[in-house]
Amino acid sequence: MKITQEADYGLRVILYLSKLEYGAKVDASTIAAHEVLPLRFLLKLLRKLIVPGIIRSYRGVNGGYSLNKLPEEITLKDVIEAIDGPICVNRCIVDPEYCNAKKGSHCEVHRAFEGVQKSLVSELSKVNFKDLKDGKY
Repeated sequence: MKITQEADYGLRVILYLSKLEYGAKVDASTIAAHEVLPLRFLLKLLRKLIVPGIIRSYRGVNGGYSLNKLPEEITLKDVIEAIDGPICVNRCIVDPEYCNAKKGSHCEVHRAFEGVQKSLVSELSKVNFKDLKDGKY
């Protein structure tokens, strides 16, 4: 599995917001400058983080973006899935029809990947942004 650059940017943005006082609003230009991201790309990414309720947006002169959850309630898994969709180490996990060996759910490699995927998702679910900002990793 490879985390996309967009998901990596999303993780950095959430960490940046986590380091601010909870509820603090920051405009997209400030986030883009701080994280060295193209503004247009950031705006697209922020929309993806709003949909699952990780962040919220505020309109108007005093608008901006803020966390919608406490940092300890947001995990690496949450952000990666918000940006890239469900975590999957191999497409045969999602649909056995994609098995290259044409064995479907009877493929030994497929079954091994299922275990690896469960472990990966479990580990990503354990890492929250409070721990990251507090330097526990």
